[in-house]
Amino acid sequence: MTKLCPSAPQSRRTATGLTKSMMKQILLLAVLSSASLAQQDADTIIQRSVAANEADWKAAHEYDYVERDRQKGGGTKTSEELMILGSPYERLVAVNGKPLSPEQQAREQQELETTLVERRKESQQQRGERIAKYEKERESDHLLMEQLTKALDFKLVGEQKLGPYEVYVLKATPRPGYEPPNNEAKVLTGMEGKLWIDEKTFQWVKVEATVIRPVSIEGFLAEVEPGTHFELEKAPVTDGIWLPKHFAMKSQAKVLFLFTRKSQADETYSGYHKPAPIKAVAAEP
Repeated sequence: MTKLCPSAPQSRRTATGLTKSMMKQILLLAVLSSASLAQQDADTIIQRSVAANEADWKAAHEYDYVERDRQKGGGTKTSEELMILGSPYERLVAVNGKPLSPEQQAREQQELETTLVERRKESQQQRGERIAKYEKERESDHLLMEQLTKALDFKLVGEQKLGPYEVYVLKATPRPGYEPPNNEAKVLTGMEGKLWIDEKTFQWVKVEATVIRPVSIEGFLAEVEPGTHFELEKAPVTDGIWLPKHFAMKSQAKVLFLFTRKSQADETYSGYHKPAPIKAVAAEP
């Protein structure tokens, strides 16, 4: 019995060592499992948000709205964006928050009525060309938003309350090996960003993206420089459709890789509504 006593502490040490080792393995497995689930959650969130944004994009052209643009030199201009027979028309309604004078309003109304008459009398070819030009611009904007989720890797970093919404917060970093389909999307290869996605609808409540390294745009002899920043906020309109409520951009690029050109935009959108249909005169072939 006395010979067994010295080995007892060693047995306890061995058992304790095994317990600690097992605990470390269990903790490691738990961490890895948690990371895997978080990534699965991030992938699912992004997939569902893409589907929600696709529905929004398809519905957007059905709405008239009011747009307020902050001017580079200060002040604002406010316009009504009206969908007229397949493409938008812009009518100025206020400057620096003040309505136009009666004379300016009459002039804007006359220009609107002239445009209505012209579009109603278009030939099929003229109308088709006008609408095709608008749809091409729309497709270009859609492609860039669509590519955002393909050009970046997303990681779920938390949940929070943003305004009235409970949101998932995702961090985005450039995805290795991403091949942009055009020059416009190439800027995404040098961007990182953050998304705030509504937990109920998977809509984008807010998106921020910043250029973190220079990106050369072939064919334009230009280079988008670090510090270029984009911000988009969306809000519900009706029937599960969310549309932009604010867009801001500050960009800096070197043209011909020598001359720096800066540009910016700050736009607020409101008053979304579906307009009454406008009938066109039977177009000539």
